[in-house]
Amino acid sequence: MTKDTKTPSLAEPLTLPCGVTVRNRFYKSAMNEALAGRDCAPTEAHVRLYRAWAQGGAGVLVTGNVMVDRTQLGEPGNVAVEDERDLNMLRRWAAAGTGNGAHCWMQINHPGRQSPITINPHPLAPSTGKVDGDYGRFFAEPTELTCEQIRDIVRRFANTARIAKKAGFTGVEIHAAHGYLINQFLSPLDNRRTDEYGGDIEHRARFLFEVFDAVREAVGPDFPVAVKLNSSDVPIVVKVNARDGVPGGFSEEESIWVMKQLERRGVDLIDISGGTYAKPVIQTNGGAAEDRRRGVYFTDFARRIKGELTVPVALTGGFRNARDMERALDEGITQMIGIARPLALVPDLPNRIIRDRWDGSVELPRVTTGIKPLDKAFGGILVISWFELQMRRIARGLRPDPRIGGMRALLFAFGQHGPAALAPRRRKGRQ
Repeated sequence: MTKDTKTPSLAEPLTLPCGVTVRNRFYKSAMNEALAGRDCAPTEAHVRLYRAWAQGGAGVLVTGNVMVDRTQLGEPGNVAVEDERDLNMLRRWAAAGTGNGAHCWMQINHPGRQSPITINPHPLAPSTGKVDGDYGRFFAEPTELTCEQIRDIVRRFANTARIAKKAGFTGVEIHAAHGYLINQFLSPLDNRRTDEYGGDIEHRARFLFEVFDAVREAVGPDFPVAVKLNSSDVPIVVKVNARDGVPGGFSEEESIWVMKQLERRGVDLIDISGGTYAKPVIQTNGGAAEDRRRGVYFTDFARRIKGELTVPVALTGGFRNARDMERALDEGITQMIGIARPLALVPDLPNRIIRDRWDGSVELPRVTTGIKPLDKAFGGILVISWFELQMRRIARGLRPDPRIGGMRALLFAFGQHGPAALAPRRRKGRQ
């Protein structure tokens, strides 16, 4: 361990357009905690997990998916908030997440067609058509939303944001990425509507803008509202470049146009991401060796928009050491450093870097069952489940354990997803 006398950029506060200031540049990005019970309510485990992260020193903690409709869940174990029945526990969760000077923002979402068949055989989407790719076996054929249903979902987003504020969360993030409902509206591959919500990007983005405007009205002008947005619908590649998108999908140029419109509407932060379930980016299982080959995600896109936007940006994916984080901040390609999986192994990583001036790297293990066909078929599920197991350990007051194997993660996935988790792998296009 070495120390530097210079105050790191990571320690500098950031004032958002709404006037709120966050204490440093660590932005704990959303991960699905899978800690809710069958009633979709937050639990004591959420309280303990977020208390640990708040004590760990991050400036902003973003929760995992909180769904706006209990009948439309994105993953087993999702919290759903559609009324005030769980307000007391939400208040305890928010109080824990805002301890030690941290902000805690609720990520609000609707899965659209990405609602697993094991928990929802009747998903909704902008248009009909199943999820493509290796994950397609987990999802049922969706029903196309009516305009009345679209307006109801807009209302639900606003209502969930209102409850989040009432409970004591200090911001919300609207999830418009990763192939969930808002991203489905943005994508011309998923959205084949011919009404006012389909066609060119101005019409495909209408749903997002209506959701944002309704949320802003519900929480007021001085409450942080962030949007998580794909740079494009990016597939897995060793070096992620936003131009390597899905042919015909939501493009880099369209993403920039949407960001500019959100900036005009008063968004406080844009969380850059990429990929969908059909073409995932971040949920790979190569571990530290792959991290070193690939580096930080979406840097080419972040450099491109550097002169296009004035709204703060959070860049998430691939940050493993303080040197890369400081370089990204000093170059001005991001204003917040998005961290997710490393915080499931090192919950106090911000404190180590800012307070203790730690200059090491977080080495993520390669998650493997030791059986190549299983790894090939369930690589993404293994990774998701492995990190959910680590978060459960933190919530129980235990230290993360990087020695946990992939087979244990697979068994956990089976418990979470049911028999569909172990279904035979199907070829793309044959779901």
